[in-house]
Amino acid sequence: MSKIQAAITGVHSWVPEYRLTNAILETMVDTNDAWIISRTGIKERRILKEEGAGTSHIGEQAVNGLLEKTNTKAEEIDFIICATTTPDMQFPATANIIADKCGLINAFGYDLNAACSGFLYALTTASKFIESGLYKKVIVVGADKMSSIIDYEDRRTCIIFGDGGGAVLLEPTTDGTGITDTLLKSDGSGRVFLHMKAGGSARPASHETVDAREHFVFQDGGPVFKAAVSSMVDVVEKVMERNGLTTESLNWLVPHQANKRIIDAVGRFTKIPSEKVMLNIHKYGNTTNGTIPLCLWEYENQLKKGDDLILTAFGGGFTWGAVYIKWAY
Repeated sequence: MSKIQAAITGVHSWVPEYRLTNAILETMVDTNDAWIISRTGIKERRILKEEGAGTSHIGEQAVNGLLEKTNTKAEEIDFIICATTTPDMQFPATANIIADKCGLINAFGYDLNAACSGFLYALTTASKFIESGLYKKVIVVGADKMSSIIDYEDRRTCIIFGDGGGAVLLEPTTDGTGITDTLLKSDGSGRVFLHMKAGGSARPASHETVDAREHFVFQDGGPVFKAAVSSMVDVVEKVMERNGLTTESLNWLVPHQANKRIIDAVGRFTKIPSEKVMLNIHKYGNTTNGTIPLCLWEYENQLKKGDDLILTAFGGGFTWGAVYIKWAY
């Protein structure tokens, strides 16, 4: 019997309409378009402004579009994971809210938080349920409303992040396509460089924490940049080596869209040509868990069955990893 693998059989993404351009940011903080582009490669990012709409709204649009696109009935979905750093609420899980909004009446679900690496962690987790033979149709959502935890008085972070996300459908395959290999890593000592100080059980919300502006993303850019580049290069090279992939045979590198300088450095050190590196950070900024599905969605019409893709990400915590996929359609 052929080995069962989990294949991505569809991808769909969604971003809000409102564009927060560099020109608008120039009116909000001490920055300018040239500086932002030179430091990050970002020209604009999308912001979800609808009153009362959280990450589940992004996930709902992505999942509904995915179901329609793949001609899949909502009741056929067995399981949904939502990778997010900005859940609608502390509980219930945003995955459960999305399932309710989309009519996934037969699916169980939960959230997974590994910062910007969450989509890869969730993709790997979901693939094991498929490989076990237990489930046939699983949806993985990667989405974030980062504007909800960004300080728009902090020019170090407000220029980077945007809102958006996507969803993929996983189904079993035995033709050799699908999720072939995964290497995931973490190092909790990195938390001092990238975190949100308050709002958790160690430092619950209070007047003091709100007044001190501790409910926003804190990032020490230098150490994060160095760790992101070295960590992603390491896992990409290891996954390529153990699967016999070369820079010539690899069709696509799909990096987390954190910063164009990071993406360029990873490509340079791995010697993967820039034309094989997916890039859309200039349009959406860093949507955290949403960046990789957004890339797959935008480049979908350029992908061919049997293409070799390596997805890689790095996030707060620290967390990082790489996933090797042989494209299924």
